[in-house]
Amino acid sequence: MTTETQTASRRRASFHNLTVAEVRRLTDDAIEVTFGVPAELAGQYDYLPGQYVALRTSLPDDNGEPHEVRRSYSICAEPRSFEDGSSEIRVAIKKDLGGIFSTWANAELKAGDVLDVMSPQGAFISRHGKDGSSVQHNVMNSMNHPEELAGEPGSFVAIAAGSGITPVIAIARTLLAANPETKFDLVYANKAAMDVMFLEELADLKDKYPSRLALHHVLSREQRIAPLMTGRIDSEKLQSLLSSAIHAEDVDEWFLCGPFELVQLCRDTLAARGVEPEHVRFELFTTGRPDRPEGNAGRPVVEDESQDTFKITFTLDGLTGDVASPTHARESILNAALRVRPDVPFACAGGVCGTCRAKLITGTVTMDENYALEQDELDKGYVLTCQSHPTSEEVTVDFDV
Repeated sequence: MTTETQTASRRRASFHNLTVAEVRRLTDDAIEVTFGVPAELAGQYDYLPGQYVALRTSLPDDNGEPHEVRRSYSICAEPRSFEDGSSEIRVAIKKDLGGIFSTWANAELKAGDVLDVMSPQGAFISRHGKDGSSVQHNVMNSMNHPEELAGEPGSFVAIAAGSGITPVIAIARTLLAANPETKFDLVYANKAAMDVMFLEELADLKDKYPSRLALHHVLSREQRIAPLMTGRIDSEKLQSLLSSAIHAEDVDEWFLCGPFELVQLCRDTLAARGVEPEHVRFELFTTGRPDRPEGNAGRPVVEDESQDTFKITFTLDGLTGDVASPTHARESILNAALRVRPDVPFACAGGVCGTCRAKLITGTVTMDENYALEQDELDKGYVLTCQSHPTSEEVTVDFDV
């Protein structure tokens, strides 16, 4: 049963139909997809370098029946708008082994196709500056002229692997353009040269900022002239990179994006070297852990009036509803909410993307995993609803704050 009341709310994550303007091949297994954003929706798709969008469509399942699939992809270009008020969103999609959506997109997606695209989300953004957001604010005010940004100078390092370059290249372009004294080191790991996404764009960026951008390509399955740049990035190689290729003690902000194991290794290594957590930004596209499956929709739950239940109340887009969740089911708040409101925002359902973030208003919960929320968000009471389970009889969350 649900009840509804109208309240004021901020803009929340929402889907709109966008048309594919262009599909560009990056590598044999990766494409760049450009979505045109009409002027009337441009305000819904303002974004900061490093943020992502969720894409949604219906694809046939094993029985040939249409099945909703949604996946999150980072935006790979700096914000820009056009004279007519329209704008665009560009994402890179790398084909994953067994990936339903990425395999379909690499083989079938073409200009003219229409997909549901969620408004940009994510906290994988630079917070460098006096107020922690000077560069971002200036980006939004100078979308077509990043060279006019007035960000503070700084030293930045990014460690990315594979498709982890997608948000990083947008961040690097923006920070380098923001101040003529800014320096940026990028360690980019791939299996082989043919797997390197945005190879030409990175080379152009290096040519544009030869003294301020240091580009370190590490290939695990190809021999490079420098032994340090050959082989998989393990603990020993990472320590060597931090001690020789990168001046780790002078870094203002770190950006980590790639597989779970690499990002966790980097976080642990940086912490051991005394780097404060607030200077480290990280993002995962997936945990890469088989015991943490990602989902596309809420699983069925059988309600029995004779059983004990939790009462979950949630506010979404100004509407407040409640749902009873059987205590024995141990379902997440997201799962319970989806059973009565299919428009509840989520993308990965694996604790990675942060799309399902909400603020805990009353009650208590336990959160299984968290790869998306930073400590300041946790301190303010935000939770990932896909990972949160009630531990009190009544729980209230708000998706709108």
